Amino acid sequence: MGPSGSRKGTAMGPAYDFLNDLGIKLSAEATTREALIRALHKSSNSSVDAVTGQLKMHSSITIFSQELTVFLGYNNMQLMTDLCDWYDCRKRWTYDTKNMGTDEILGVWVNLIGATTPDLLQSTLPRDAVGSGLTARMVLIYEPRKWKIVYVPHLSKEEIIIGKKLFSDLEQISMISGEFKVTEKFMEDWIVWRQRHESEPAIKDSRFAPYLERRPMHMLKLSMILSAARTDSMIIDDVDLSRAEKITVEAEKKMSRAFSGIGRAKLVDILTKVWIHVATKKDKRITMASLLEEFHYDTDKQEMLGIIATLRTMKVVEILYEGGDTIIQYIGTKDQEDRHGV
Repeated sequence: MGPSGSRKGTAMGPAYDFLNDLGIKLSAEATTREALIRALHKSSNSSVDAVTGQLKMHSSITIFSQELTVFLGYNNMQLMTDLCDWYDCRKRWTYDTKNMGTDEILGVWVNLIGATTPDLLQSTLPRDAVGSGLTARMVLIYEPRKWKIVYVPHLSKEEIIIGKKLFSDLEQISMISGEFKVTEKFMEDWIVWRQRHESEPAIKDSRFAPYLERRPMHMLKLSMILSAARTDSMIIDDVDLSRAEKITVEAEKKMSRAFSGIGRAKLVDILTKVWIHVATKKDKRITMASLLEEFHYDTDKQEMLGIIATLRTMKVVEILYEGGDTIIQYIGTKDQEDRHGV
């Protein structure tokens, strides 16, 4: 997630090429709920447990959407409910059609990677669904801007070699089959981590309470992924848990910003934009005239005065008067930014 122009699609591009070349079953980027269920039903396959030799059925599909809000549609509650159901990877999921009987899907496994902006997420999802439901089952990676500008995009010889090695590694990972096991050291560290997780919330934002309830599941899944990236032994060790925690904590530093502007208060979206705009100015100050000019499409003078008054009460800005100009000076702290998703 990030604002328009932050190169979300560019970041996803190489992953799409790998998925295609590996023959991973992908959903259409724009589809109906019925078509998606049909595609999931047709993706049914079997795998043999390398340890027990048992045959297991699974229906696996990957949703890869560079415009996630197009895929989800506007207030498409039924599709969002289905995605929430599939998160639990049920052994059997049934769908009753109007004229075609019942579709039974065995071993549901749906992966989803998508990109969108906070504004589009706000307009697509029902307000009450933000922070709970579907978004609580997602790890939201937010970046406010592109990392750097590459004037002539190309892969170096070294990157091409790395890409070939990575593809070979992914090919081996795709053939791993069976049940992962955990070591005793993993279990010891896991119990310590769970106790810390329950006593010290990682994100101090009430909108993320449902996400925090599912955070342990995210950690387990990520530990499994990191184990597969490290070795084909299918054994999850303490090193995988440690890496999973570092990655998760790093992602969560900016996760609140994915919901910036989403709330029940009037003008909360504009308030957040104004906050970010002043905070990211080079000298962290701006004249009231410049601020009104910047946001004249979103609000008027009276509403802007209310926004500035609110930020001043929150001790985020102070008002100065210099040479006949009204100056908005940013004085907010990093802790405030983290708590309010700025």
